[in-house]
Amino acid sequence: MADQKYKRIFVVVLDSLGIGAMADSEAFGDIGVNTLGHISGTVEHFDIPHLQRMGLANLCPLRQVAPAEHPLGYYAKLNERSAGKDTMTGHWEMMGLESRKPFQTFTDTGFPPELIRELEARTGHKVIGNKSASGTVILDELAEEEIATGHMIVYTSADSVLQICGNEETFDLQELYRCCEIARELTLRDEWKVGRVIARPYVGKKKGEFVRTSNRHDYALKPFGPTALDVLKEAGLDVISIGKIRDIFDGEGITRALKSKSSVHGMEQTIDTAQEDFHGLCFVNLVDFDALWGHRRNPQGYGEEIERFDRKLGELLPLLREDDLLMLTADHGNDPTYKGTDHTREKVPLLCYSPSMKGAGALPEQDTFAVIGATVTENFGLEMPEGTIGTSLLDQLR
Repeated sequence: MADQKYKRIFVVVLDSLGIGAMADSEAFGDIGVNTLGHISGTVEHFDIPHLQRMGLANLCPLRQVAPAEHPLGYYAKLNERSAGKDTMTGHWEMMGLESRKPFQTFTDTGFPPELIRELEARTGHKVIGNKSASGTVILDELAEEEIATGHMIVYTSADSVLQICGNEETFDLQELYRCCEIARELTLRDEWKVGRVIARPYVGKKKGEFVRTSNRHDYALKPFGPTALDVLKEAGLDVISIGKIRDIFDGEGITRALKSKSSVHGMEQTIDTAQEDFHGLCFVNLVDFDALWGHRRNPQGYGEEIERFDRKLGELLPLLREDDLLMLTADHGNDPTYKGTDHTREKVPLLCYSPSMKGAGALPEQDTFAVIGATVTENFGLEMPEGTIGTSLLDQLR
């Protein structure tokens, strides 16, 4: 590691910030999608000076924002090679894993009766719900019944998830976690396999007062092979996760994990971490773009979230040292102007900046997100695990 170029690398994922359809998007049911472009086309104002300086508008034409004539660093479009458009395949690919089979979703039908019967038998709770729903809407619909009866709200979404709600006062948080652990075990079977089981605790006593708490817990699948994170950890480097990164990788390759209450909080944690003297990778996921605005098809809220991020980015940039590298990217799209509530298959941005860079401008379009992990490992003089994908961009970041 004596020849490393950067001592600290920050990879920040703006969850679902796609920048236009991929060549195969139609095969995934996505025609003409463009998360960032359609947000810009919908909102009246779009104040993102720091993202503009980093070259975001050079990658995706924006109605209110001109391309940067003299960008801070380098920028590129990334295509996803994996067969999917979800959180786990996107993040796993960033760190070198190509997923050839997408995770199952149960959006249209709910979960099979056989799974529900076994879940009820193992947990001792009758299941109510069992459909695709917004987490806040289903609480207003069913939480009073759950509180009164001890039944268990189970629901899904457009993602590959099984979610269980539990009132912290009447259902008990530890009981909710126990039920989710049983659900995770059951959904490891191929016919029921989902990417994540999520515990969704809440408080409140009646409709209109229910609020989800920060005690959410994700039970993810372990990555199916070693990733760049494992290589970094084994080499004794810091691998700090912020937001749901720890859950996405089920803790594999992580040395320290910080949970975030919101995307703004995640950026505040990143800013605090930038003032520490760590050595390695800080890997950040900012989920509100996706969870609060993309799935709820709210371009106005999504645009305002990007503006909030940009303000925090303005606080982070001056803290970067000469031997730091910042990489901003996304894991998939979620066009808030498109039909349905599902993710959208899109290209994503890659914006790279270091105070030590002498050059700037466009890099060639890449055929995989895995250039990120490959770049990180090469920087520290390490090799990606056998069977992974991705080619480093390090020699192009001059």
